[in-house]
Amino acid sequence: MNRPPVSIVTGGAGFLGSHLCDRLLAEGHQVIAMDNLITGSVANIEHLAGVRSFKFICHDVTEYIFYPGPVDFVFHFASPASPNDYLEYPIQTLKVGALGTHKALGLARAKKARFILASTSEVYGDPLVHPQPETYWGNVNPIGPRGVYDEAKRFAEAMTMAYHRAHGVDTKIARIFNTYGPRMRPRDGRVVPSFITQALKGEPLTVYGDGRQTRSFCYVDDLVEGVYRLALSDCHDPVNLGNPQEMTVLEIAEKIRQLCGSNSPIEFRPLPVDDPRVRQPDITRARTLLGWEPRTSLEEGLKRTVDYFRRLLEQGAL
Repeated sequence: MNRPPVSIVTGGAGFLGSHLCDRLLAEGHQVIAMDNLITGSVANIEHLAGVRSFKFICHDVTEYIFYPGPVDFVFHFASPASPNDYLEYPIQTLKVGALGTHKALGLARAKKARFILASTSEVYGDPLVHPQPETYWGNVNPIGPRGVYDEAKRFAEAMTMAYHRAHGVDTKIARIFNTYGPRMRPRDGRVVPSFITQALKGEPLTVYGDGRQTRSFCYVDDLVEGVYRLALSDCHDPVNLGNPQEMTVLEIAEKIRQLCGSNSPIEFRPLPVDDPRVRQPDITRARTLLGWEPRTSLEEGLKRTVDYFRRLLEQGAL
């Protein structure tokens, strides 16, 4: 190839998508970010303004995707991804998982490009197997309020494998577990940005249920490294990407309160419907096939994230 690789990133102005754009640019790719900005923000990519190998297209990927030049990779990362978002935008969440995935796969097929799907640990639902390996089929309520996200991603995986089997598209599926870091929106409903925002502002930290439900938190740079390795691999089966270090929601609240130097009280609220009780990835496949595992400690990752939110607070953006 006598030209740099060309990558299209749907959801490129989102939290994960924007970090992926940074990594691809660092690897010498020409990057086209597509986003309709329903939950993404140009603030996440404004540092790329003027970069010649980067282009932003404001586009809803549930509509036909047109790009005139060659494309080598299609990273489909477009979707509302937090509880607040997919409860506010249930139809859009279902459409981007179904129609958006169909359009992105169609583009990859037409361009003979590799296709990488950002799936999620939510395909496992409220799991009855712990930790969760890729061979587990999940325990999902399709008609519950979280079903719009869970089933959208499960359908997206099915569509991706159908295009691989029927059309020979070179596809990859990343099942992404809880990820955190700079560029998360302060009140998107996920525990890390919610707790940091509350702690820095001296507000009560809202813990749902008794706080003993578990999560596993992966720093965004580590997650993007896993996605990049997966994109270059020969693996077509789903691969879990996340941090297997499991902790309770109450433990993460205490840790964030400590790092923020906050005296905010903890306020308990009723557990939302279908909220998973446990979440921990089995990353044996990622270790074996990709040589990947998280490197950033929770302490270091949270410090960087708290610093980002402190800057937002100083700018009056919290």
